[in-house]
Amino acid sequence: MMVLPAFLLFATFHTFPALQGIYYSFTNWNGISLDYDFVGFKNYINLFKDTVVKDSYIFTFKFAVVASILVNIFSLLIAVGLNAKIKGRNFFRAIYFLPNVLSVLIVGFIFNFFFTNILPDIGEKYNIEFLTTNILGNADLAWIGILLVFIWQACAFNIILYLSGLQTVPTELYEASSLDGANTWQQFWKITFPIIAPFFTINMVLSMKNSLMVFDHIVAMTGGGPGYETTSISLLIYNGGFSGGEFAYQSANAVIYFILIFVISVFQLKILQKREMDM
Repeated sequence: MMVLPAFLLFATFHTFPALQGIYYSFTNWNGISLDYDFVGFKNYINLFKDTVVKDSYIFTFKFAVVASILVNIFSLLIAVGLNAKIKGRNFFRAIYFLPNVLSVLIVGFIFNFFFTNILPDIGEKYNIEFLTTNILGNADLAWIGILLVFIWQACAFNIILYLSGLQTVPTELYEASSLDGANTWQQFWKITFPIIAPFFTINMVLSMKNSLMVFDHIVAMTGGGPGYETTSISLLIYNGGFSGGEFAYQSANAVIYFILIFVISVFQLKILQKREMDM
């Protein structure tokens, strides 16, 4: 009985809308009118013919792969550094976690202003040519600006998880390995990483999921431009579904998107957990 209110809220605001979306994906509803017809799998078939949809998937997966790898590399390096016995490490832990509590939209708007106004002014003042151009307006470089901000903010949560994992490593193992002549890299690869492997698995899965669902950063920094160069799948579904009269069409896109994220997450878990056992 105590779980029932939470269950009803979850079903009302999550499960039921999701089922509605699947239902509408088999219609031609534009999201506004009361009339619509069933079209079967027509929306799903048309998705595979849509070049805009194809480009958004390519961009999103490229962004997700690069972001997931870099987020975990930087997070692990910073966590190892913070776990060392350095002066004021608790202060630095708080500083590194700060981006996680900031609003994504506000951070995006701030960096939008930074890339658009501050960096070009600095480039002109000090004659640094590559800084004089706003990278968010460059079709080839705009995604890098989004990537940098995403990594900076995403690292905060991953660092905390890695720090939790590092706390589980017994110091006696380091002392014993030092006596055996192991260097820092050997200690990390043979002792630290195998023990924190479950935390690496969690971080990789969460990083991939979050980067595949990138939305707020793009809305605040580029709006999907220039053109459609930085339009992620989430942004395409939102724009087409709520303001483009393609509610049913983008509902079908959302269903495929959900299935892909689910399959990728399960695949990651299986591969990484198998690697944990092998280590």
